Amino acid sequence: MKTIIHTIAALALTASASAAFAHGKVECPPHPKSEWRPHTELEQKLVKEGWKIRRMEKTDSCYEVYAKTPDGKRVEAFFDPKTLERVEE
Repeated sequence: MKTIIHTIAALALTASASAAFAHGKVECPPHPKSEWRPHTELEQKLVKEGWKIRRMEKTDSCYEVYAKTPDGKRVEAFFDPKTLERVEE
């Protein structure tokens, strides 16, 4: 029984670590927080373009968006918080 619990715990830890490093290559240009535009402005822009937003988060340097693009593709996308332009890996 302990082996099963340890295996499940190890798998959960591995899955969470993989998610944490999924966007390790994405970095937005550094801007002072005072120059960041509101995330609600980005949300409105994307919705107007046809995106369906599931969740938005702030990282240290980017806005991270989990959404469906206008063509229906599920994405984890990053946006410059000052320009609201998408940042690619």
